[in-house]
Amino acid sequence: MRSRVCALLIGTALLAAACAATETTAPTSAPASESGTAESAGGQTADRAEDAPDDSPAATAQPDAPGTTTAPDTDAVVLDPRDTGKLRNFLGYTFPPAPEVPTGPLQRTVLNDLNMIWSGLQRGGIDGDAVAQLGRTGDPRLAWIVADLLRFVPPGELTEGAVSAFQSLTGVRLFDDPVARRSPWQSVTDHLLAWDLPVFDGYPEYKQRLFTLIEPGWQPFFDDTDSDIDWRIVSWGGVLIDNRELGDPRPCPRGCIPALDNPGVTDAEDGSWYPDDGIVFAVVLGGEARAYPRHIMEIHEMINDTLGGQRIGMPYCTLCGSAQAYLTAEVPDGVATPVLRTSGLLSRSNKVMYDLVTKSVFNTFTGRAISGPLRERGVVLPQTTVVTTTWGEWKAAHPDTTIIASDGGIGRSYPFNPLGGRDDNGPIFPVGDVDERLSVQDQVFGVVLDDGTPVAFGVEAARAELEAGGTVELAGVTLQLDGGGVRAVDADGNPIEGHQSFWFAWSQFMADTLLWEP
Repeated sequence: MRSRVCALLIGTALLAAACAATETTAPTSAPASESGTAESAGGQTADRAEDAPDDSPAATAQPDAPGTTTAPDTDAVVLDPRDTGKLRNFLGYTFPPAPEVPTGPLQRTVLNDLNMIWSGLQRGGIDGDAVAQLGRTGDPRLAWIVADLLRFVPPGELTEGAVSAFQSLTGVRLFDDPVARRSPWQSVTDHLLAWDLPVFDGYPEYKQRLFTLIEPGWQPFFDDTDSDIDWRIVSWGGVLIDNRELGDPRPCPRGCIPALDNPGVTDAEDGSWYPDDGIVFAVVLGGEARAYPRHIMEIHEMINDTLGGQRIGMPYCTLCGSAQAYLTAEVPDGVATPVLRTSGLLSRSNKVMYDLVTKSVFNTFTGRAISGPLRERGVVLPQTTVVTTTWGEWKAAHPDTTIIASDGGIGRSYPFNPLGGRDDNGPIFPVGDVDERLSVQDQVFGVVLDDGTPVAFGVEAARAELEAGGTVELAGVTLQLDGGGVRAVDADGNPIEGHQSFWFAWSQFMADTLLWEP
């Protein structure tokens, strides 16, 4: 495992240093990977779970591995009632005021320092003092560079230098934040996101030089200099790009989260292999119903399928608890049907998906193309509703439904709990401040109205109200039960597309969302 993971990281000396640690120990400076793998800053993974297939991206899920959310010293902060209205993270830590930020270009001496560090990255020759030197520049905008370095450097002197630089640049005592005790990188980035701290001109170029050392396949994402990508909030998810051709059933040769294309399906009777209490993400399109078992979605995180005579792309962000279904053939004339893939990058803990055909990046939560040729054509993929429920309830309500075959149609096996409780203790990637109207991982069903207004409903409370015969309505949106899950309609009974997600994800991508209260 150790040599394989090192090979994935392009062989740079800096990243290879992370692989020199023991396989069973992940440092506290890095979170688990997007796929559920407990890893070091350089990508090292903990020992693989015995019941997971060798090529599974989630095969190494270890909920109790060092560096994950179960660290015993990560305690929630006791809130002071006088702190209402302040920005806080999911553990109750109150972010201090943002530092004052200068304007204009970086000083030449600072540019020299940065260029020296980036040259060292290519040679594997930087040290903690070089990184700590950034803290003596007095320019807090460099904290974004510090955060990027922290994501990749191995624990030890380099991490200490980066933490020192961040504290000097911002005046923050980082380890007052309980998140920092498990991941300094996550805490540093949370601060920057909460402050919405500006960057200096040229920042994306430095990020490009670092990230393409890890994965050259990300280069097209940086090539569109007019893109709408906010590179501040983009981080590495711990895996590499899925750039396999459509229909390729093989695992990624260098390690990625492999999409499942054109999966095999069975009818409900032959779907008895899946337990009735198993969670499914269900879609009805063109009069045809299909259930996508959660444990299969946790392995692939992306499906390209045909349902009701229409092509759909279905990303599942395990970190956000969000499955969505996009109508991928509904694009302008002359545009090829996108083939959705997982990039290996994250944006505020949400997977960054892209189109294999044009290398265009999408906002996964909204379906809007934000880079590349599809951005230039103004492509926004329409969605259809995804109902989250149990298999037993769904097939009872939709007896003609199909379900993904137990082997996905590609002859592989899937563990029923590949993530092993990875997300049980809150977000494991940076999300910044949180909306405290609900708990971060409460499930909500969200829709966006024609005028752009987002509306969200707490699922548990809404279902209880509907099952008791009540009405759940807000801003002209009414929820209805469907096979144990919920979907939305307008005042005339017309469907409104929506899906479930964790509250932290919905609220950070849908600012100022209206929230139904029971």
